[in-house]
Amino acid sequence: MAWLDLRFALVALLSMPLFLGLAMGIGALLRPLQSHVQACTAELSVALQESLAGIRVVKAFAREPQQMAHVDRVATALYEAYLRVAHVQALNLPLLTLLLSLAIALTLYIGGQQVIDGTLQLGSLVAATGYLAQLAQPLRRLSWLTGMASRCQAGGARLFEVLDTSPQLRERPYARDLTRVEGRVHVDHVNFHYTDGVPVLRDVSFRAEPGTVTAFLGSTGSGKTTLAHLIPRFYDVSSGRITVDDMDIRDVSLASLRRQIGMVMQDTLLFSTTIRDNITYGLDDVSEEVIIAAAKAARAHDFIMQFPDGYDTWVGERGVTLSGGQRQRIAMARAFVRDPRVLILDDATSSVDMETEWLIQQALTELMAGRTTLIIAQRLRTLKMADTILVLEQGRIVRRGPHCELVEQPGLYRRIYELQLRDQDGTETALPTSCNSALASGDSALASSPADRRA
Repeated sequence: MAWLDLRFALVALLSMPLFLGLAMGIGALLRPLQSHVQACTAELSVALQESLAGIRVVKAFAREPQQMAHVDRVATALYEAYLRVAHVQALNLPLLTLLLSLAIALTLYIGGQQVIDGTLQLGSLVAATGYLAQLAQPLRRLSWLTGMASRCQAGGARLFEVLDTSPQLRERPYARDLTRVEGRVHVDHVNFHYTDGVPVLRDVSFRAEPGTVTAFLGSTGSGKTTLAHLIPRFYDVSSGRITVDDMDIRDVSLASLRRQIGMVMQDTLLFSTTIRDNITYGLDDVSEEVIIAAAKAARAHDFIMQFPDGYDTWVGERGVTLSGGQRQRIAMARAFVRDPRVLILDDATSSVDMETEWLIQQALTELMAGRTTLIIAQRLRTLKMADTILVLEQGRIVRRGPHCELVEQPGLYRRIYELQLRDQDGTETALPTSCNSALASGDSALASSPADRRA
């Protein structure tokens, strides 16, 4: 355009910063709006997930209208956030087109004067305005890119906020693999808190040797589950240390530590896959015999075989197609099949009936041989089978010893026994002899399979 007239080139060059400045200004307005859209989208996802996951609770309390109203409010907020974005985006292209029209108008004004004066040919003026008009399509793309860039920037900011979060738990550079573990667990003067100034565990110390059963008992919030979570190093202790076979768990790799630990939590989680895959989760090349032996030991084999597809039955999201007791027994089979040297059971028989609990306890007697077993217990039968019971109160161990000793001593354990456990003495009647015969089918196979796998 400069060869036509320098003034035309000057008009075109001066308009470029205006175009870019307008696009950047619109982008600056869009970024916080797009961030608000991302936040509203997250709120809607949470509302939908809670409503669907808790649908039985919603129905049980007849809260369907209120829950629908809540989802509607969140969806409306997202709709309004999108509208505000659309209103700003709608200004982008018209304003860019307006600037282009002004540039063309200025070119026509300058060129028209020159055509009238005879210093410029009409064809040159038409060519100059044609060149400017060709900017229309790039400006449309610029308008679209402005909206996309602001949206990507808002989404990327939320994504990198997660990716850039430093993990609270890190392996040390010289961490070693934990191999050939016997299972000696030593908790040495451990203190722990989730938030500063609120201690959860205070100066907790105990030893658990292979072949022994250590039970934790205490009221809600006494720190039982927290203590169980510290051993596989889900959290790091605030002070003190925990060792396995005299090795500080902070000095070993997380994967090798957790391979030696089997856990059955009170809040059982099953994955949306088959029963077989849930039992063998985290393991490769597990034989069918070992899977069946683990299921029999957990008293899960019989109900699994009642399904048309047996071990290939799809359990649905979080095991929704199974009852609470069935999910818990599959979780126990998942722990048994790993052949762990340390077994942690967080009230693992809380969701099963008394007869199934009795069967599982008999299986545990076989499976716990040679292993270190830590149990968070609320039932009398479990407490009686423990070699040592640790009674926790406000994060401290206030009593320790076997059941027969603690029940004779005044204190928290005796109070809990009098209030909650004494009645269970009367319910521990002899179960049918058929229960005894059911034990032989699973225990011997599972008891021998770990040795075979280690060999």
